[in-house]
Amino acid sequence: MDMTNNSSNPDSGKTPEQLCAERAKRFGDAVKLNKPDRVPLLMGFGYYLSELGGVTHQALYDEPGLQQQLLEKAALEFQPDMFMGAWHSPEMSKALGDQMTKWPGYGLGPEGSFQFNEKDFMKPEDYDAFLSDPSDWAIRTYLPRAFKELEGLALLPPMGMAAWGYYGMFLGLPSLTIPPVVTALQALNNATQAQMKWIGEQVQIAQHLALVGFPPFTYLGSLIEAPFDFMSDTLRGMRGVFLDMLRIPEKLLAAEEKVLHFQLEYAIATCRAMNNPYIFIPLHRGSDGFMSLPQFEKFYWPQLKAMILALVDAGITPWVYYEGVWDDRLSYLAELPKGKTMGSFQSSDIFKVKEVLGETMCILGGMQNSMLKAGTVEQVREHTKKVCEVVGKDGGFIMCTGVMELENCKPELVKAWAEATREFGVY
Repeated sequence: MDMTNNSSNPDSGKTPEQLCAERAKRFGDAVKLNKPDRVPLLMGFGYYLSELGGVTHQALYDEPGLQQQLLEKAALEFQPDMFMGAWHSPEMSKALGDQMTKWPGYGLGPEGSFQFNEKDFMKPEDYDAFLSDPSDWAIRTYLPRAFKELEGLALLPPMGMAAWGYYGMFLGLPSLTIPPVVTALQALNNATQAQMKWIGEQVQIAQHLALVGFPPFTYLGSLIEAPFDFMSDTLRGMRGVFLDMLRIPEKLLAAEEKVLHFQLEYAIATCRAMNNPYIFIPLHRGSDGFMSLPQFEKFYWPQLKAMILALVDAGITPWVYYEGVWDDRLSYLAELPKGKTMGSFQSSDIFKVKEVLGETMCILGGMQNSMLKAGTVEQVREHTKKVCEVVGKDGGFIMCTGVMELENCKPELVKAWAEATREFGVY
């Protein structure tokens, strides 16, 4: 790797169109395990934008145009190849009376950060109904429990009655006039409008930032979960699912098989409809310390591997976020097809990741947020240099933080990191 100092301004004099094309190609080459001109830099700004603009976290959501303004400011200052802003919007959650998330200004104070409020909305006695008809159970039992404004859905007749055609409509439509059901349907409409408004704003932001040289971040095309995490995160909760592993393992495994199939159907259809061959899979319970390797081999890895292989066969590139530490599980990941997946690593030993998986997948990570909060400029530069030289060797690497967020990081350290990546990441 050429260590010549090109950090002064390697993109000087280029048009926004040139910069967009070069940055997108740089990213795409790394994803394919090729060697770009330099190590791509991905920055998840998140709530760092509010610190940059001197505003509250809530203001990022409440003030129209503010996130676009601050994203442009951050992008021009740090010059990443691609970047992300703050996660989603609380408006859909507000419309539905969402009980599983908390946001700045919705469940939290104005300076709070997005939180997932895990509960066991699914009870162990629900497994039979879930396995019999997950759609009916979800609409008439689960949604009324998880979203306050959707409690009226519990009053609907069984969903299977819709298959009775004219007779099902003749007998079932009056249920839609029951006031709690009307409230639920109106809440769904309000949430849909909020979601479509947010999507429109994201398109507008992407179009605006392209005018100053930054390509849209298309790798977060859609999102699904490992089957075990699906059952844990929004249904049984961590405590519940771990009890299920011991008490009713057969039902848990059967449920994982169910969610594997309908998630794949959703993911493949969505990626094709969006003409975007990427899907994001955050992993929450599979890391070292959550379960033993025999449990991992029974409840987690076979289902996740089957999901990834099916997506690859469908021409989709899974971007898998290996949250926590996966040092004891890297050999399993080496079973995945070469050059067909992306892997973000939060706290794993990034050098060990490169050693085991450098020829298997595009690796994302390299910088721990703790160093950008409590380190020194010299430490940041030294670590960045080592990561570029070792993990970035021969390509297939994208520099980013472990949590893909920069909240509470020091601006001078973030700047040192970005400049060092451009300086030491030249091939």
